[in-house]
Amino acid sequence: MASGTNVLEMRGITKEFPGVKALSDVNLSVRQGEIHAICGENGAGKSTLMKVLSGVYPHGTYAGDIVYDGHVVQFKDIRASEKAGIVIIHQELALIPELSIAENIFLGNEMTKGGAIDWVATNRRAIELLNHVGLREDPETPIKNIGVGKQQLVEIAKALSKDVRLLILDEPTAALNEEDSAHLLGLIRELRDRGITAIIISHKLNEIRAVADSVTIIRDGRTIETLDVAIGDVDEDRIIKAMVGRSLTSRFPDHTPNVGETFFEVHDWTVEHPNIPGRLVCKGSTFHVRRGEIVGFAGLMGAGRTELMRSIFGRSYGTLRGGRLIMNGKELRLKNVSQAISAGIGYVTEDRKTLGLNLLDDIKTTTSSARLRKISKALVVDRAKEFAAAEQYRRSLRTKTPSVEEGVAKLSGGNQQKVVLAKWLFAEPELLILDEPTRGIDVGAKYEIYGVIQQLADAGKGIVVVSSELPELLGLSDRIYTICEGRITGELTRAEATQENLMRLMTTTSQTATSAR
Repeated sequence: MASGTNVLEMRGITKEFPGVKALSDVNLSVRQGEIHAICGENGAGKSTLMKVLSGVYPHGTYAGDIVYDGHVVQFKDIRASEKAGIVIIHQELALIPELSIAENIFLGNEMTKGGAIDWVATNRRAIELLNHVGLREDPETPIKNIGVGKQQLVEIAKALSKDVRLLILDEPTAALNEEDSAHLLGLIRELRDRGITAIIISHKLNEIRAVADSVTIIRDGRTIETLDVAIGDVDEDRIIKAMVGRSLTSRFPDHTPNVGETFFEVHDWTVEHPNIPGRLVCKGSTFHVRRGEIVGFAGLMGAGRTELMRSIFGRSYGTLRGGRLIMNGKELRLKNVSQAISAGIGYVTEDRKTLGLNLLDDIKTTTSSARLRKISKALVVDRAKEFAAAEQYRRSLRTKTPSVEEGVAKLSGGNQQKVVLAKWLFAEPELLILDEPTRGIDVGAKYEIYGVIQQLADAGKGIVVVSSELPELLGLSDRIYTICEGRITGELTRAEATQENLMRLMTTTSQTATSAR
């Protein structure tokens, strides 16, 4: 537990970018040996503050002082902060898929002997570090062959190899299922008990309450308050009010469904893994969506939810081995993404940086990219219409940016997600598939996005929501399908669905008959 002595103080930190002040006189104190959570809305400045601390934004590019171990420090780069024992693990993991676990752990910090890498010592030390974080993987296993949860643990093993004393984790459980999240949080507690101080940025308030010793809330680039969990003054409602500047009486907007007739059907959909011949990632999946309906898909990590949705969206994943798609009574024979879009299907991908965005584009170009003909004449884009459309969605989704001409790479993760959503709202699909639509999104922005989803349903669209957060599916969906090992195992109405029922169906491999047809 925390000893009471501050290991870190950030005093009056101010950081400006062209056209925007990201941090304004922020103060942060972190005690030795505690888990300190930082909360705030997307774009509040949380990640920027941690990049200042870790030297990503070097001394001289910000105002204020960083006091670490009782001394003012001036880190010129990330290597300097790591030498002092400060290691940051970013939300988008910095691992190289083609390299092995051991190679990733010691990348840039190789163990050498006689001027060459000592592979025996490297693998031996990697096994020791992996044991520390609870991984039993072969250190020579390529990173691409292990799941996201295990990759997070490799990142922590990498931090331990650098003699970390202050570990910064930016949304460490955003991409993890409940089991992997629980394991990771347990590991962070163990590290605290070994004397390692941790700073966690997270939007999952239940996790913060479970693991944090202190919580600092930042809003609009300013420190609002720091709460001490031990005193008992921390509850989710208080954190939310400090984050968004108002109380949220409910996590979901009030909504009365107006569900119509079935218009989209998937029959016996079977898909083979793109790289492993004979391995089926979708096994005879059959489901339907009605107009005005929000349909949830629940499953553990690796169950095949994303594979199913991507394969439906113009065969953008795997090899189709059988099945039919029917929309408005007519069979669809989609061969690519362009045909899927033309047919009226939109897909908000879970991997926004790799599949959802071109990080070289600006916001206005991204917003119109899925349906350029809507703002074009004779194959020429009307730039005024493009700007107006992007500005409309910037305001309606409350995307934090000084201009729609700003590059999407400069936005926070949550605001990037809003741009991806704006792109598909602009395209006006009949069926919109949302894969982890609120990953990395703060609670206030979630409420707004839930409202947008409900408005689309009220307009007669069919909505499919894939989410790892069961409370999100339960609060949003009219009907929920469960998937396990590539097979749809159940279908529950809103009245039938509970976390217990969903988890039971998510962990069975047999198809279960239900009454939700």
